[in-house]
Amino acid sequence: MIITGASSGIGEALAVYYAERGARLGLMARRGDVLAALNTRLGGGHTCYALDVCDAGALHAAAIDFMARCGVPDIVIANAGVSAGTLTECEGDLPAFRRIMDTNVYGMAATFAPFVAAMKAGSGERRLVGIASVAGIRGLPGAEAYCASKAAAIAYLESLRLEMKPYGIKVVTIAPGYIETPMTALNPYRMPFLLPAAQAATAFARAIAQGRSYCVIPWPMGLVAKLLRLLPNALYDRLFVSAPRKPRAPLR
Repeated sequence: MIITGASSGIGEALAVYYAERGARLGLMARRGDVLAALNTRLGGGHTCYALDVCDAGALHAAAIDFMARCGVPDIVIANAGVSAGTLTECEGDLPAFRRIMDTNVYGMAATFAPFVAAMKAGSGERRLVGIASVAGIRGLPGAEAYCASKAAAIAYLESLRLEMKPYGIKVVTIAPGYIETPMTALNPYRMPFLLPAAQAATAFARAIAQGRSYCVIPWPMGLVAKLLRLLPNALYDRLFVSAPRKPRAPLR
């Protein structure tokens, strides 16, 4: 199994969950020292790759190495992501905009790319899992880049699901609401239905095992998401024009 963004937050919680159940993991994140410490905490039997998911070459090399050591993974979880508030009127935010889009969208495709051919040729249950967000369902003020990246991720995963269906590879889109992670710790506003990362990981794993095509976690946020989809623009604008905003820095 492959997990990107494994050094903290949701990725770390997923690594702990699956390691406790005997999975052999390929852990990927930018911070190699943190990955090594996590591997030690998990018993030391996993493979760590210090890389940036925007580096397709590094991901390809890591994929080849992992498959040589452990075989073709049955599950690849593209979890790595960054977040920050951005304002289009502030040209200084454009580098953050690009970084968010590159990591959250391009990085997801780059994570899956080196495994697809081998997974097509394999057998058994195979899953490509993308971690999106409820922020991709409707745009929020002050979060243009993050909302756009997660909306793009949801659409990308839907396209990929159709592409992989003839090969028996399930593509699972998970759209978390608020999860207790270093990323959400920066939010200076109330977060409804906030879920501890370990509890979220259990729910994510259940959705992955079931091969669900799309799942919002926690489930009450799923009800909110369905309502938001149905709201006409005039009403949505009135309700959310003054919504609290993500901090503009730092990138997480």
